[in-house]
Amino acid sequence: MALTNFAALTSEQKTAHAMETWGHARNMSFLNRFVGSGQNAMIQRITELKKSEKGARAVMTLVADMLTDGVTGDYELEGNEESLKAYDHVIQLDQLRNANVLEGRMADQKSIVNFRKESKDKLAYWLSDRLDQMGFLTLSSIPYTMRTNGAARVVSSTGQNLGDLEFAPALNSAPTVNRAFHIGANGLTTGDGYSASAGTLESLSYANLVRIKAAAKDHYIKGIRGKGGQEIYHMFVTPEGMADLKLDPDFIANVRHAGVRGDKNSLFTGTDSVMVDGLIIHEFRHVFNTRGAASGDKMGATGVDQGQRALLCGAQAIGMADIGPGYWEEDYFDYKNRPGISYGKIFGFTKPQFKGNPYAPDTKDDFSVMCIDTALSA
Repeated sequence: MALTNFAALTSEQKTAHAMETWGHARNMSFLNRFVGSGQNAMIQRITELKKSEKGARAVMTLVADMLTDGVTGDYELEGNEESLKAYDHVIQLDQLRNANVLEGRMADQKSIVNFRKESKDKLAYWLSDRLDQMGFLTLSSIPYTMRTNGAARVVSSTGQNLGDLEFAPALNSAPTVNRAFHIGANGLTTGDGYSASAGTLESLSYANLVRIKAAAKDHYIKGIRGKGGQEIYHMFVTPEGMADLKLDPDFIANVRHAGVRGDKNSLFTGTDSVMVDGLIIHEFRHVFNTRGAASGDKMGATGVDQGQRALLCGAQAIGMADIGPGYWEEDYFDYKNRPGISYGKIFGFTKPQFKGNPYAPDTKDDFSVMCIDTALSA
């Protein structure tokens, strides 16, 4: 009689499970829709490493545009060449792991749930969800000590917090001066929504979108090249932020008349993305907001405004080091009475910065993302 030995898992099967779990996690991840290996991707995936004294790290390279005007006529060009400026941005790597352990053989006997199948599924969802959370916190310049709803994460022992990761943003991180905006009584205004000058925040509207697109162009946010060379940007809002937008009369009118006629119009299909004036607007629950923050820690000058940090992202908005498929391990405890499954992944995020804006050549800016703090009406 042929018997199946749960413990006799070969290394090839472990590799297959690891790759399958990582593939499952990537497919479930919202941010994975925007990942690519080239410079025209919103999230640039880096898979090559550069060795350092401390170990291994990934490097993302940005090349700034030329700033000088060249020479005219027959004036000497030799000796007056302009050097191209490249900025290497290091992505620190770290490992994130989690595991499930079954209570024991009798617990398994009494249950109809397949432990290995359920564990793999739940670990894949856990990883994809944490990748999305960390990706949006990184884009928003919010430390990993916070949840994406503005609540503080529970602090556990060292090594059990996302804030302990090597690549975690600094606790005092914030969008750079030319990338921080809020929507107030005067429309789109520089400065984030937590600043004392923010006043009372206003909700997102169609008129704001037009201004946001213009600000992205004026501030040299690198767009993503689409068909015909057109530059497009991805914009991210919370589901409630999208609801505010869809209730704006100007937005309704423009989407209704610019979109296809009939029940395929995005107003009626229930789609989570719409395209307006070169902005592809996506709704996602992990866009940073203040729903979980205490009164006084929310947005607006007095810290009581319910708000969101909407994001406009161009090409290379963040870099992601993606090192290998992950590590699937199985083990037994208590004389092999309790099986356990663990999954780990080595990766890293970075929000690159550079000096390359012709109007602020000495200012280091976030490369390709704008943070726009707006009110949420509910």
